[in-house]
Amino acid sequence: MVPQLPHASRRLNSRVESGNSVWVYWECTGDCDLSRVKNLSAGGLFIETSRTKHLGATANLYFLVQEGQIQANAVVRHVKPGRGLGLKFKAVSEKDRPNLAALMRRLRSLS
Repeated sequence: MVPQLPHASRRLNSRVESGNSVWVYWECTGDCDLSRVKNLSAGGLFIETSRTKHLGATANLYFLVQEGQIQANAVVRHVKPGRGLGLKFKAVSEKDRPNLAALMRRLRSLS
């Protein structure tokens, strides 16, 4: 019998679960919503929403967190109907990057 190799992840950045502490207001294709962030990495996030968006659609994100303002532009990379959207960051402003890093540190310290 040939041993099975572990499935290699395509993800470049490790994700951290956010519990119930991270919410994001987002706008995409003329629609807007407030959603819980399920998990987050330096490269993207997964938000819980019943709204479905097309792959490749762009979204503007506004995080509601204690670390301060974090705004980002993202693209829809995968859709789980009825569960949520996987978004890949396209841009995070230079001034908001330290806040995103601080948020990631806080979430890692909680897990």
